[in-house]
Order: sequence, then C-alpha cells, then structure tokens
Amino acid sequence: MYTDVNYKTKKALIEAVKRGDQITVYNPGPFGSPPKNGKCAVEGPHYPKPHSWYAQVTVTDGVITGVK
Repeated sequence: MYTDVNYKTKKALIEAVKRGDQITVYNPGPFGSPPKNGKCAVEGPHYPKPHSWYAQVTVTDGVITGVK
C-alpha cells in the first residue's frame, strides 16, 4: 500500500503525521482496500521508483494517525 503523497523517506512521512497532515492510504490494483481503521503496511517511494522505506501505520477514520 502507498500513501496519497509520494514521500521520499519514512522520516518525511513521520514529520507530516506529527504536523497533523491528513494523509490517506491507497492500494493500487486488485489487492483489496486499505483499512478505514486499524493497522497496515505502506512503502515508498511510489512505483516505478525502487522502494527504499517501509512503515507500519495506524489508520483512524481513513487518515494515518501513527507511524512505526
């Protein structure tokens, strides 16, 4: 899964969540829908760039509220 914003680093994602940015998760292709509430894994940067970071995120009401 990916974030709606193409973060180049996990650190940039963490900083955006701390600022309170409204970041959502999406899943391209036929691999299921992202959770509206719960945890999931995200990766970046977006394809076709090679993924260089991975994170477990907590999603609340469709918005990322925590990054591990």
